[in-house]
Amino acid sequence: MRVIIVGAGEVGRSIASNLEGTHDVVVIDSDPAVIEELTYSMDILPVEGDGTDLEVLREAGIEQADMLLACTDVDETNIVACGAAKTVADVFTVARVKRRGLLDTWEHADDAFGVDFMVCTDLLTAEAIFRISGLPRALDVDQFADGLVRMVEFELDEDSPVVGKTVAEADQFDSMTFAGVFRDEDLIVPQGDTRFAAGDRVVVIGSEDSIREFADEVTAAPAQDADDVVILGGSELGFQIAKLFEDRGYRPRLIEVDHDRARELAERLPNTTVMESDVTDTEFLVREHVDESDVVVATLGTDEQNLLASLLAERIGTPRTLAVVETVDYADLFEAVGIDAAINPREEVAEEIVRFTRAGQTEKVSMLEHDRGEVLEIEIDEDSVLANRTIVEATADLPDCVVIGAISRDGELVVPRGETTVQPGDHVVIFVDSTVLDEVSQRI
Repeated sequence: MRVIIVGAGEVGRSIASNLEGTHDVVVIDSDPAVIEELTYSMDILPVEGDGTDLEVLREAGIEQADMLLACTDVDETNIVACGAAKTVADVFTVARVKRRGLLDTWEHADDAFGVDFMVCTDLLTAEAIFRISGLPRALDVDQFADGLVRMVEFELDEDSPVVGKTVAEADQFDSMTFAGVFRDEDLIVPQGDTRFAAGDRVVVIGSEDSIREFADEVTAAPAQDADDVVILGGSELGFQIAKLFEDRGYRPRLIEVDHDRARELAERLPNTTVMESDVTDTEFLVREHVDESDVVVATLGTDEQNLLASLLAERIGTPRTLAVVETVDYADLFEAVGIDAAINPREEVAEEIVRFTRAGQTEKVSMLEHDRGEVLEIEIDEDSVLANRTIVEATADLPDCVVIGAISRDGELVVPRGETTVQPGDHVVIFVDSTVLDEVSQRI
């Protein structure tokens, strides 16, 4: 498949890196230095120019392209690039936008903007934060099979009761599979005698109930919903997070320093308590009992501000801190200094867009640890290596670093065991090492 990517920022690069081994990838960017760097660093065709220019699109081969992904940081550029492509080619177009209003317009108008699919950065990020907020020690949470299956990545600290146990000892849950363990630079496929260590990042797949039970084990405390949520910063993203919590029945609190913006947010968020203050005012935070909240989410203008605000919240005793980080390379730094989870909006968008580029029956994709591993939901057809075979038989023909985590069959959860037979039509949730993803995707 020929895929044209407009914009070589973090989103565009992440998508290009994911696709370069299996697709004919063209990347358009207006920065000549970026184009030169891409020429030598990736197996793609870089094209210098404006992705909204028809001549540039033709140079990139738009007439032969199957898909155009517009991923720049400018909403209008992405929409115009999709519209321009539609004037000369029958190509599937995907536009990344930040503003929720554009998504709402697109969803309520047929063929709006010449965009076939639109991805909203703020909405995806807000949804990721909502999923993570309710599970202590969770770094990533996602849903598969229409919510029937959960995938969660937990980090084990040195005080976790799970540390020192083997997988066999820890596996006491009816409907959950230990799918992978990230340990330093290694990815371990857990066996019964694999022993958990402090610092491990453990990926589990299963029902919501079993995963919540495991979360209790990870922290030696009941996993509770985040009833009291404090959002630091009234940015558009902060607004979207508060609105999402409101829509799910919560009454969050939001702190914004600008008087006019705080007033506007108070009017737009009827079930949110909006407070006007500097989020670095420790006395104010203590006076307003922010330290007694369940979770604090930092959504300020820069990574540096988010890091500082999160550290202050942690210092006064807030039990759980989440921070938005715009620079992918900073995510590990945030977590290393004590922030419970760092959410990168660009990775959330890249993950959603990659799903549309996968061949076959891939329904959903979740990328972990900056795409070191992936969790896929795949609908099984008759040609799949899994079809009409037991898991033991089928996985013998797949790389070792593939784990079948859950099966959805006719809306019911099937817990995969060695003798479980996979049937055509099943939705199978699979954990796979990204280094063998291409091979696995072709066979499944």
